Amino acid sequence: MVPTVPVPRRPSDPGDPVDPVCQWYENELGWAAVPGTPVRLVTGLRFDVLEVPAEAGFPALRHLGPASPVALHGERMRLLVAAGSAEELPGLLDWLEWGALALDLTAVGAGGSVEAPPPTAGPETGSGPRGAARWLRPPEPGRAVEPALPTLSALGGGAAGGGVGGAPDLVRLVQTMATHCHRVRLRRACAQPLAFS
Repeated sequence: MVPTVPVPRRPSDPGDPVDPVCQWYENELGWAAVPGTPVRLVTGLRFDVLEVPAEAGFPALRHLGPASPVALHGERMRLLVAAGSAEELPGLLDWLEWGALALDLTAVGAGGSVEAPPPTAGPETGSGPRGAARWLRPPEPGRAVEPALPTLSALGGGAAGGGVGGAPDLVRLVQTMATHCHRVRLRRACAQPLAFS
C-alpha cells in the first residue's frame, strides 16, 4: 500500500472564523475536515468508512484492534477502514457470496465525507445533540491511525492480526458484518405482520 500524504491545509485568513472542531481534527489527528455545521471528515485520504446498523456492527468489533476508531451516528455504526476499502467492498461481498443479497452495509470512500463526532479532548468535548455522531472508540491524538485500520490481508499480511503489518483483516470484518446485517434483515422481516389478500 502506498502511504498517503494529507492534503495541504489552506492558510487561514485573519477574518476567517476559527472552528475548534475542524482545527482539532486537522491539527491533532492530521485528518482533512470540512468546516460547517456539522463538521465533516473527508474520506478516501487517510481512511474509508464502512457503515452498518449498530446491531450488526457490535459483533464485528472483535475483529478490530483497540486503536481502530469506531463511531456511532444514531442507530448506525461507522467503522474506519484502510483507504481504498470502499472500492473493494462490492467485489469482496461478491467473493464472500453476499453480493446477490441487499445488505444494509455501505462504504464511503474517495470523494466522500462523514459527520465528525465531537472530539474526545479539547474545546468541544461532549456527546452533542441526540442522534448526532459520537465516538464509541475514539482516535488517539499523536498516533497514526493507518496501522490500526482493517485492510485486505492479501496485500502482504501473514502477521498475527491478519492484515498488513498486523492490521485487522478486512475480509473477516466484512464477513461478520454481512452475516449480522442479514440476520437483522431477517429478524425485521419476521417481525412484520403477514398480509393476506
